[in-house]
Amino acid sequence: MKKYYSSLVLICICLMAACLLPQYAHADAPQDLALSYNMQTQTLTVTITHKSFFTGTHYIKQVEIKKNNEPAGKNDYTSQPGKTTFVYTYQIPAAVNDILEVTASCNIQGKKTATLKVNAEKK
Repeated sequence: MKKYYSSLVLICICLMAACLLPQYAHADAPQDLALSYNMQTQTLTVTITHKSFFTGTHYIKQVEIKKNNEPAGKNDYTSQPGKTTFVYTYQIPAAVNDILEVTASCNIQGKKTATLKVNAEKK
């Protein structure tokens, strides 16, 4: 009887946690992060793939940018503009051979980092 009671208590605790925190059950970390850089306009384009059915409660909360391992920008958000893939652009001055590193963080769990070496544009 004691074993049955312990199992029942554990099941109840798990069910209560699932009911109180439903967003965690459907939370995915960012799946993909694609970077491109336009030397002429000094613009970094960040394409993020992050699945979310409820973009106001499960979203990319922060995009952090580093240039040559030094902070170059931090952008905080309270929702995301698309349910799967979306694009942000940032004005980041850079030169050829600079290394840009971008980290996108989910407001619930997980993050994804990508790097890009700035190259001279072909004419």
